[in-house]
Amino acid sequence: MTAPAREQWATRAGFLLAAIGSAIGLGNIWRFPYVAYENGGGAFLVPYLVALLSAGIPLLIFEYTIGHKFRGSPPLAFRRMARAAEPIGWWQVAISFVIAVYYAVIIAWAMRYVGFSVGQQWGADPETFFFEDFLHIAEQPGFAAPFVPGVLWPLIAVWAVTLIVLALGVRRGIEIASKVFIPLLIVLFVILVVRALFLPGALDGLNAFFSPDWSSITNGKVWVAAYGQIFFSLSVGFGIMVTYASYLRRKADLSGSAMVAGFANSSFEILAGIGVFATLGFMAHQTGVAVSEASTSGPGLAFVAFPTIISELSAGAAWFGILFFTCLVLAGLSSLISIVQVIVSSVQDRTGLARVPAVLIIGGFTAVVSIALFPTRNGLYLLDVADHFINQYGIVLAAFVAVVLVAWVLRKLGVLKLHTDTVSSLKVGPVWVILLGVITPLVLVWMMIDSLRQEFDENYGGYTTSYVLAAGWGVAGAAILFGVLMSLLPWKRAGTPDDEDGTPAVPVTEEAKS
Repeated sequence: MTAPAREQWATRAGFLLAAIGSAIGLGNIWRFPYVAYENGGGAFLVPYLVALLSAGIPLLIFEYTIGHKFRGSPPLAFRRMARAAEPIGWWQVAISFVIAVYYAVIIAWAMRYVGFSVGQQWGADPETFFFEDFLHIAEQPGFAAPFVPGVLWPLIAVWAVTLIVLALGVRRGIEIASKVFIPLLIVLFVILVVRALFLPGALDGLNAFFSPDWSSITNGKVWVAAYGQIFFSLSVGFGIMVTYASYLRRKADLSGSAMVAGFANSSFEILAGIGVFATLGFMAHQTGVAVSEASTSGPGLAFVAFPTIISELSAGAAWFGILFFTCLVLAGLSSLISIVQVIVSSVQDRTGLARVPAVLIIGGFTAVVSIALFPTRNGLYLLDVADHFINQYGIVLAAFVAVVLVAWVLRKLGVLKLHTDTVSSLKVGPVWVILLGVITPLVLVWMMIDSLRQEFDENYGGYTTSYVLAAGWGVAGAAILFGVLMSLLPWKRAGTPDDEDGTPAVPVTEEAKS
């Protein structure tokens, strides 16, 4: 039995749009503006740019190179590098699974709010509407709870779109969807930002956002926030970029692609900051409060603050709301597709299943878990805790372990650098090895220590210890355990003899070796 030929992107532009689409997600719109505002405003852009250049782009190149050199999903690519590294790949698959099951429900909320925007159905109290009338949130966190039909049906629609795109394959599904979703997202968001800039009070919002507090530059927490934002927004640490790069052609500009994707993602974040704070400035103007009192992040910004703002608009309120929530849907879908692709690709590599059966079985199972847990009255609680712990102790920790294992234990950074320089027009040189082998691990462990200190001071979100242990630490720990257990199972699929010696599918030329 011969292993089927690996799929490939039709064009480099298709790969870049898919990679950018994965990076541009909900966090770019509702997390970055608030993080920047809370950490020095305009001055935050300095540590943010340093973080992008010193850790974000080096990590992107790292993951692109692993995927491209070893031609596989995270488990197969890390296994081909070294048997000891395989658990990292399965750990990343587990992280992707956890994120996928809850991320989809936020897209479902945004989908409903596109319709709610037409007549501002949230009424005079968007907060009560969101938490009580729409989500019907339970009084206390729990696990088993009744379904909320208004969330259930759009969630099913979100999964239907996602699985159809994935079933069509890399070229006919993901690439085409990315070529539609990402340009459309950018056009719609630019229209939204331009409209926001002409609102009364928009200038006050922009002043609040960009006015630099230079004293914050010396604050360690600001630097932790900058590196944290870069890690969380670039889709590194949970296998997406490894998977996407494995579909590139033999000659691929890995370092150049990382630069384009990294700066495109950051440019969109700054654009989002302009749009969000121009709009918050309008809200502050209308309600007579300071911009600092109007600013918020996360679901509260998207589903409470923005509906409040939309209701205050004298003209074009419905179109403003439709644009905003459509942007959330597009940004969310492009990211969700990439996350689920990690799981599907890994199962294909592990079992030899064809794409459609793998999507139907594994993608379908992921959808069923999502639908069973999150469109319920407890869905928001589960989402909040799982998101916090899988980000802080899944993505960050997995990235740290991967870099330390590859750089310090296996000492493979030199091999990866040689491969990157061989296939890329922009050479990374020894500086990349220093940044990835020294700076990135130090920053990641710094972030972990800072986060753990907060966890031990008090339970996250004021939840009970038992709930945090089950829905938070339990989920993060289960992802690690899954990675270890899966790596202990033998591979029986044909087409993986190169696992034994790490022979890459994209060889380094003799000329480059010399």
